[in-house]
Amino acid sequence: MITSRVRQVMEAKGLTVREVVERTGLAKETINRARGQMVGRCTLDTLVTVATALGVGVKDLFEEE
Repeated sequence: MITSRVRQVMEAKGLTVREVVERTGLAKETINRARGQMVGRCTLDTLVTVATALGVGVKDLFEEE
């Protein structure tokens, strides 16, 4: 199973949802989706935008369980 690491990356970088919203221009709901169990509903473009804002690659947003 693949799970999202967006929350962990944000915490490691000391970023809040609000800060990521400001950096990406995405809706708060979209960021919350990327941080949680609904990451599968995010588009690749959204994940690229989030990864860029966090300074990581898209592959770094996921871990395999």
